[in-house]
Amino acid sequence: MARRLRGLGPHPWQQPAPWLAWAAALALALLVLGTLGAVTWRAGGLSALRSADLSALWFTLWQAALSALISVALAVPVGRALARRRFPGRGALVALLGAPFILPVIVAVMGLLAIFGRAGVLNDGLAALGLPRLSIYGAQGVILAHVFFNLPLATRMVLQGWQAIPAERFRLALSLGLAPRDMARELERPMLRAVLPGACLAIFLVCLTSFAVALTLGGGPRATTVELAIYQAFRFDFDLGRAASLGLVQVATCLAALALTAWVRLPSGFGAGLDRYAVVPVPPGRMAGAEDALAITLAALLLILPLAAVVLKGLPGLGDLDPALWPAAQRSLWVALGSTALMLTLCLPLALGIARNAPPRGLMEAAAMLPLVASPLVLGTGLFLLLRPLVSPAAMALPVTLMVNAALSLPFALRILLPAAQSLEADFGRLSASLNLTGFARLRRITLPRLARPLGFAAGLSAALSMGDLGVITLFGDGRAATLPYLLFAQMGAYRGTDAAATALVLMALSFLLFFLFDRAGRHADP
Repeated sequence: MARRLRGLGPHPWQQPAPWLAWAAALALALLVLGTLGAVTWRAGGLSALRSADLSALWFTLWQAALSALISVALAVPVGRALARRRFPGRGALVALLGAPFILPVIVAVMGLLAIFGRAGVLNDGLAALGLPRLSIYGAQGVILAHVFFNLPLATRMVLQGWQAIPAERFRLALSLGLAPRDMARELERPMLRAVLPGACLAIFLVCLTSFAVALTLGGGPRATTVELAIYQAFRFDFDLGRAASLGLVQVATCLAALALTAWVRLPSGFGAGLDRYAVVPVPPGRMAGAEDALAITLAALLLILPLAAVVLKGLPGLGDLDPALWPAAQRSLWVALGSTALMLTLCLPLALGIARNAPPRGLMEAAAMLPLVASPLVLGTGLFLLLRPLVSPAAMALPVTLMVNAALSLPFALRILLPAAQSLEADFGRLSASLNLTGFARLRRITLPRLARPLGFAAGLSAALSMGDLGVITLFGDGRAATLPYLLFAQMGAYRGTDAAATALVLMALSFLLFFLFDRAGRHADP
């Protein structure tokens, strides 16, 4: 009886802010703030910046803004068409919209080059018609790649906005005899005003920190981003002061974008419904059908053609693979798995600590979101400055890549895990305390089984992103411990097209396989 009574009292594991959550938050804060401190100290102000760096900042801002605007503008007709049309393969197409997010950037660039490059399908067709060839390199290539990556994200956000309108609103509009333009004015446009600003700013933030796209398709004085300028100052000039100053500029830009993202939150104002599946009315006439078919077809082609090109170009090279591929694949797998394990070790205690809604919850959430203010190259620059006096940076290339990838994927994983953790705490928190179910027993019997699905999805996302990362390894690596993205970049730079295509296919397959295995394991473990 006394044991039961003692079980009713608070236990360290049931405290609102358990020590594991605080340890994870402290580790993240030390990593991000420590590296930013090193960058700030080494920069010594912004005196090391050149006029070309201001041009890089301007290009970064306007290409990110234009990429976001184009992505969002194209997503509206595609999302509207998917919301009001039912056709065979629709579910597969909606699922395919998530593929670019886990696709390695360097692989996607290869696919885009196969379609839009100088020797690509589009230019071959133009040449056959006697028209001049188009160049994918420069600002137009960077924006095209960003639209490829972010149009699916914007489409998913717009589609969710249409599906969030209660079905009763559409039925009421039909019963009142509202015309399509009236329905758009009363229901659809308010939803778009609520969704599009956040989508635009989220894509703008993603494009600000894009590195691999600018590295492979940009370059030159007119198409250099801040990230690419950091890389050039680091690798070519070894001007650590200028690289650190550029890092400060990048952090300030990301902070401003995050502040705007937090500020722009417009309510939709549709109220609640009965959770019925909303069937968006289709306007009469053939013109609407033709518009929807055209939007869906073009979006599907933009997604499928580059992926198909990577597969078709890579298959012939599988019979004669580069001998360096398998060691590089092994390193990439170890980095991806280690990064995922470290991310889960930090993310799970943070999610559970935040779910208990303690007064210092805001501090833990702020620590978890800290990696968003720094790009991989900024963190890599800071870690290089910290580690260089102690150890050879090349020897730390893989551990540092693992650590940075874990930190950068944690905010996304936390947003996936936190809603389920809050439901878990609300449903089982008091019951677990009353049964004195604590520590590892509670983790094994209550927490892990009921968080298995979001944990599997978050782990798959983290592993796929880490597998395709081409960021920190470009600063620390010397080619002797190359990962698959690093090897692919080297093969592309050496114009070894066949080897690069085969490496890209293997990298894409491993990234999708890791995501599938982790996600499936989470679904299978869900009780």
